[in-house]
Parts: sequence; C-alpha cells; structure tokens
Amino acid sequence: MGKIVIAYKILPSESTVNLDMLKEKIKNKLTNIASIQKFAEEPIAFGLCALKVNMVLPEEDGILDKTEKIMMDIKEVGQIQTLGMTRL
Repeated sequence: MGKIVIAYKILPSESTVNLDMLKEKIKNKLTNIASIQKFAEEPIAFGLCALKVNMVLPEEDGILDKTEKIMMDIKEVGQIQTLGMTRL
C-alpha cells in the first residue's frame, strides 16, 4: 500500500490557545494513523497564529475524512484547510 504526504493549515478556535499544547494533542490523537513530519507556526493577524502540519498517511479509502474528523474533534481546533497533497 502506498503513502501520501498532506499539508494542513490548522486555525485555533481562539487566539488564546496554547499552540504547543495543540501540537501535542494532534500528535496524540493521530498516533495510530499518521506520522507527523513537521509543525510550523504562521502568524496571521492580531496575535492569532495558525499551525501548519505535514504528515504521512497510508493511502486508503476515507483516510483524509477520518484524519480531519479526528482533528476537528479537538476543541481547540477551529478550522482545517488542506494546503497540498502528494504521493510518496
């Protein structure tokens, strides 16, 4: 089975969300599904920062929906935007 690399931009639900804590929650929730390659913080405006995350997922039906649902179930996550995806 192949693998895919996907990049997400994750906007926190509030500007007061601790991004280090959010990174840990995302890592812990996706441990069985994804291999997190990299996190980066991107300033947006007025003290709000977004998280950019690159992860490797197995190429299987429904994996993106499953991954996004898991991340959206984290209360500190406000929005998720897919930035790009490619096969390995």
